[in-house]
Order: sequence, then structure tokens, then C-alpha cells
Amino acid sequence: MANGLVSGQLPRFVEFYILAGALVLSGGFFAFMGFNLGGWIFISIIVYLIALATISTLAENRRKAVDRIVRSLVSIAFLLAIAPLISTLYTVVAKGIGTLNWTFISQTGGAVFDPTTLKVAVTAGALQAVVGTLEITGITALMSIPIGILTSIYLVEYARPTQWMARTVTFLVDVMTGIPSIVAGLFALSLFTLIIGPKAFSGFSASVALSVLMIPIVVRSCEEMLRLVPHDLREASFALGVSRFSTIVKIVLPTAIGGIITGVMLAIARVIGETAPIFIAASFTDNFNANPFFGPMQTLPVLAYTGYKFPGQDIAASNASSWGAALLLVLIVVLLNIIARIIAKFFAPKGAW
Repeated sequence: MANGLVSGQLPRFVEFYILAGALVLSGGFFAFMGFNLGGWIFISIIVYLIALATISTLAENRRKAVDRIVRSLVSIAFLLAIAPLISTLYTVVAKGIGTLNWTFISQTGGAVFDPTTLKVAVTAGALQAVVGTLEITGITALMSIPIGILTSIYLVEYARPTQWMARTVTFLVDVMTGIPSIVAGLFALSLFTLIIGPKAFSGFSASVALSVLMIPIVVRSCEEMLRLVPHDLREASFALGVSRFSTIVKIVLPTAIGGIITGVMLAIARVIGETAPIFIAASFTDNFNANPFFGPMQTLPVLAYTGYKFPGQDIAASNASSWGAALLLVLIVVLLNIIARIIAKFFAPKGAW
């Protein structure tokens, strides 16, 4: 009597063979009907799933066929999720790589009048935007990171879930997480208008707006990292007579430092590309301004927006500056994440769980 638990086994790369056949078959169909990329991909996926289910059911069994179909659906969903990211990165790199060079980074862009030719030439440069981005983001981080980490320490280590203060702080953090970025910019502009007066544009005003967006992200990410630290470590420290403060500083924080740094960098990456709050609170300018407490400041996301939305007389040069600023912003975010990974690996406890 045959064993019902034993079944056949398809070749290792059968999914790729079936996918290639589905692409060729659907491609031949659309060659006669008129090529359409979206329809070709959709029909290929349908043919692939039907063929894979049929072949696996006949050669193996129903359980393995269902497993292959589910794994294929997960893989397709993953590819669909990263397709917009790949498309965006390709567009930014393809259109910005021709503009991005050391001259573009090291000089101030703007319109320059040539008295000999009586023409206005547009100079591509992002120095004022790079300085503004680093200063505004740095001030935002200096204000938001201590507040966010200390708040998460209070919620995890000191507060009880039933206390009204803990419930209130948690509720406010949840509300701040969903605040639209433009509302944060209007809040900062209104605040500094009441304090200083009309047109109170400054980099510090933009930093206050970004802090409203960054603090809840830091609180949530650090809170989750602190909760992942085993309670056994805290109890062992308390059993040795170590105070709660020393336990937090010497045991809890070093154990969770890798996740905390990652969460902080995610928060910085979240706010460094904001356009609306900076556009409202700091405005924009082609002039170089390194003083965050007086006058409008330029940033890379605002430069990318204004150069594309409000081009100068040389539209091509303005659009090129926009794409160059966008690519430079992406590179800065990638560099910050690499630095964060290195720092987290360096400070992580050896042999961590």
C-alpha cells in the first residue's frame, strides 16, 4: 500500500521557470494585441499563479501547492511594495546626478546680473540650503532627543499605567504623532509672530515646528526599545542594592542603546525632508544666511520644491537645481543612517541578547 504522506518533488527553481514561461506567453499575447506594461505584468502574474498551482498539485500535493502559492503571493506583494521606492530612487538619481558635484555643493545659488551683457544668469548652488538643513535639523535634534528619551524613560521606568500623568502623556504623544506637518509650521509661525512680530521667519522657528513632529517619534521608538530590555536585568541590579537611577543609566540604556539610536535616526530622517513647516516658518532665500535666529533660511527640501514649482528665468537650470538638491538630501539621509548603524554597533553591549 502506497504511503499517502510521500509525494513528488518539483525542481528547486521551478518557480523561476514557470515565471519565465508566463512572461513569454503573456508577452506573445500582447505582441499581437498591443503592448501594455501594466497589463503584461498583471496577466503574467495570473498565468504564473494558475500554472504553479496546477503543476504543484499534480506533481506534489495540495498542501505543497498552497504553500508555493502563498510564498509567491508574499513575494509579489514585497516586489509591489518596493517598486515605488526603486522608481523614485531611479528618477532622483537619473535626473540629479548631472547636477550634483562639488561646485553645486560649495557655492551659493541664485540669480546674478551681468552688467556687460545685461542678462541675468542663474547660478546652480546649494551651499545655503545645505547649511540651513544641517543647522535647522541639528537644533531640532538638540531640543527633541533629550525630551523624547526622558519622556520614554518616565513612561517605562517610573510611571504606572494607571496613573493619570502616564495616561495623559501617552494620549498627548498619540495625538502629536498624527498632527499634519503644515499645522506644526503654522503653530511655530503664530508663536514667533506673537513674540517677535510679523514675518518672524527664522531657522529656529522652523526647528520648533520640526520638534513638534520629532518628539512623539522619539518617544514611541525609545519607549518600545526600553520595554524590550528584560526585567531580569533590572531585578538583578536592584537585588545588588543599585539605585533605580544607576540601573537605568548603567544597565537599561546601554542595553537598549542600539535600538534607541536607530529610533532617533528614523525620527531625524522623518523631519529632515519636511517642506511645508519649514516653508511656512523659515520661508526661503537665495542669499546665504547661517544665523538661525534671524531672517529666512533655505533648506534642501524647500530648494527642491521652490526650484521646481517657482522656476526662475532659466527654467532648465532651476529644475536641475531641484533634482540636485533632492539627490543631495537622499545622500545625507543615507549617510546619517550609516553613521547611526556604526555608532549603535560600537556602543552595543558585547554578547547582547
